[in-house]
Order: sequence, then C-alpha cells, then structure tokens
Amino acid sequence: MAGFLSELVQYRKLLLMIMVLGIGGTHLSGFQMSVINYTSPYIQKFINETWLERYGSVLQQETLTLLWSFIVSMYCVGGMIGCLCSGFLTAKYGKKKCLLFNDVVLIIATLHTGFSRRAKSFEMILIGRFLEGIGAGIHLNAHVQYAGEISPKRLRGFVNVSSSVFLALGKAVARILGLRDLLGTEDMWNVLLSFSGLVALIQLVFLPFFPESPPYLLLQKGDKPGCLKAMKQLWGERNYLTEFDDMMKEKAITKGTKIMNVLEMLKEPSVYPQLGIMLLILLSLQLCGLSAITFYTSEIFQTANLQESIIPYVSLGVSVSEVISLIFCSSIIDRFGRRILLWGGYLLMALILMLLEISLLLSDQFLWMRYCSVILIFLFIIAYGLGPAGAITSVMNEIFTLSTRSSAFVIGGIIIWLGLTFTGMIFPFAVRLSSTCSSQKQKGNQLLKSQRNSKRARLRRNAIRLWRRMLLKRRHSAPSSDRPPLTKSPISKSN
Repeated sequence: MAGFLSELVQYRKLLLMIMVLGIGGTHLSGFQMSVINYTSPYIQKFINETWLERYGSVLQQETLTLLWSFIVSMYCVGGMIGCLCSGFLTAKYGKKKCLLFNDVVLIIATLHTGFSRRAKSFEMILIGRFLEGIGAGIHLNAHVQYAGEISPKRLRGFVNVSSSVFLALGKAVARILGLRDLLGTEDMWNVLLSFSGLVALIQLVFLPFFPESPPYLLLQKGDKPGCLKAMKQLWGERNYLTEFDDMMKEKAITKGTKIMNVLEMLKEPSVYPQLGIMLLILLSLQLCGLSAITFYTSEIFQTANLQESIIPYVSLGVSVSEVISLIFCSSIIDRFGRRILLWGGYLLMALILMLLEISLLLSDQFLWMRYCSVILIFLFIIAYGLGPAGAITSVMNEIFTLSTRSSAFVIGGIIIWLGLTFTGMIFPFAVRLSSTCSSQKQKGNQLLKSQRNSKRARLRRNAIRLWRRMLLKRRHSAPSSDRPPLTKSPISKSN
C-alpha cells in the first residue's frame, strides 16, 4: 500500500487532472441522481401550489405522482439523447471539447431549476432536468473514456475506477447537502438543485489547462508531437516509451480504419465477443436493484418503517460506505484483476440478497428484522463497491480499441439509461402500491386480532353462563341445608 501511494505522488499532474475530470464528470451524475430524493416532498408541494394558483383546483394524487415521475424520468430521457450524441461528438471534437461544451449546457440547466420557484413554473424544472440529463449522457461517456486514455499502464485500473469513485462521491455530497440542517429545506430546495452548476463552472475554468488524451491526438489526429507533449505534461519526466510504442502498434494495426459508428460496429462480427461481455455485465448491473436504491432511497427506508428523522442519516451512511469501498477497490484492482472482483462481488451480492429476502419476509413477525434489513443493504452496497462498481468501467475501457470505443459506450449507455428511465417511471407507483398493500395488511391484521379477541370474550362469557347454570341446577336439586353458595366462577376470576 505504501508503494502504491508513493507511486501516486509521482503522478501529481495526472491526479490533478483526474480531480478536475471527476468533479465535472460522473460526480455530477451521482449528485443529480441522488439530490432528487431530498427535494421530492418540496417539489411535489410546489407543483400542487402552482397548479392551485393557476387553475383553482388541487391536483389528484395520481396526477401528482405522474408529474413527479415525469420529472424524475426526463433526466433519463435526456441522458439517452446525450448518450446517442456522445459517440459522434467525442470522435469528431475530442473528449476535452465535449466536456467544456457540456459544462455550458449544465450551467443553463441549473439556471432553469434555480429560478423555477421564483417564476412559479414547474415546467422549468422539467426543462432543467432534461438538459441535465443530456449533459449527464455526454459526460458519463466522455469522462470514463478520457480517464482511461490519459492513464499509464501501471495505474490504468486505479484511474478507471476513479470515475466510479466520483459517481459515489456525488451521491454522498447530495445527501450531505440535502440534510435539513443545510439545504434540504422548503426554502432552499431550488438552491440545492442548482449546486451542480457551480461544479460545472469549476471544470469549465480549470479543464482548459490540461491536454487532450494522448491516444486521441496520435491515433485520431495523427499529431505525434502533441501526443508526446501531452504524455510529458501528464506523466512528467519519466520513461513512457512502452505506452507510446503500444499506441504506435495500435496505429499500425488500425491504419486506414476510421472511427466506427454504432451501425457499422453492429455489422462488424469481430467485435461481437466484446459486445457480449459488455451486455452481460451491464444487464447484471441493471437487474441487481441499484437503480431503485439510487433514486428512491428515502422511500425504501420509509416502507421499512424506519423513523422519519433518521432516514437522511441512514441514506448518507449508505453513500459513504460506497465511497470508502470504491476507494479500497481502486487500490486493489491492479493487484487482483477484474475477473476476481466481478465474480467475488456478484457472489457476495447474491448471498446478501437472499438474506435480505428472508429478513423482509420475517419483518412482520420480528420487529428487530427491519434493522437486519438495513444492515444487509449496507453490506450489499459495500460488496458492489468492492467488486462490480470498479471492475465494470475498467473492463469496458480495456476490451475495445479506439476505433470502436465511442460507439461501444453509446450502446452501453443506452442500456443504462433505459433501465434508469424504466425505474424512474415505474418505481413511484410500485412504492405507492407497496405502501397501500402494507397498510391494508396492517388493517387486516388488526381486524383479525380484534375478531380473535371478541371470539375469546364470547367464549369466556358462555363459559361463565354455563358455570352459573350448573350451580343453580345443583342448588335447586339439593336440599336447602346442603345447597352450595352461588359464587363467582373460577373462569371469571382467572380472567
């Protein structure tokens, strides 16, 4: 570990560039996905008040839920559009220019969300979230590819995982700022939504001082001096001839091969194995429940009957545990390899999900089981951070060449955004249905309990009457001197 840290210190300029890329890249995506949890009640109240002021009537709950799901899902729809554009933009203009243009789009988006309250227009929130989604679709692909291309071989795994670290860090920052002690209040929710504009402005100011990725300069632009200058600026005065020779070999192999678009890539049989691997790992990521936890953490803990006051802090703990596990993963990925982290992470996640299912089934019988469910959610996130979260980005970056990488990330991004869109549209209704079923189940249990109590009381009364009848019968049948006194039944005494 000490050797790894000392090696990182030698690449100071590279680390600075990773930080600038991260705060305006996947960090923004994590922030924008999670911040919606903390503004949810205030935005829904704002929609209702705006509708009442305009039309003089209160929105029905179903309509309000539908509008809210549109606000959540417009981010994902914009993400798909941005993802579709990212392949062409990164291939034609490079990752650096794409990110700078993207920062301008994000600043415009946050102006819409920030001034929506003053303008009394929830439509501005829809527009702002849509533009933020377009920005997220572009910078997710551009950041991950950019980070992978500026890294030397010995640090490639660490640099690839950095995009996942900043994604988790964005979620944590959103949950910190979303606390009621900071910006998570009814008066400050629009400021909280606009925070991402400040981060985009920071990247817009500092990114021009860093170079374009060396592989893009050499392989796409044919700028050999520019490539060497970029490598020297990022890696310092050291021996980077091995990486340069590898790029020259790749250039010789792909000579005359242009950057493929999505359709051309889908028609190329030689990339089918890589596409199959990418689809497998992305589908497993979509089906493991992380999207639901990202968007609706608060609602999930509410359905688990946790106290309302501690839910924000529990959600924050989930994000912090993800960040810590990802940082640890970045330090071990180059030592253990991607396959071990993927296999081990998914096996642990499957085991934890089985235990979580058991705890949820028994939560009605044992109240302490709800705390077991919370602990298992923490363990699930830690297992995800230690394994698949870091390994997936590394695998996607490394199995494709420069001519196919942009289109491959477009295909992978569409899969991710489709899953997020589905979750954003369906999950609010699923949570509401679950809450309704849970309340009906509680009412049914209370009714059954009251019926049992009334049945017991009726049986007790019948037993007392029978006892008194027996005593009266014995009293009338016996001589007057031998008649037993009319006492209370032992059943009434015991009950």
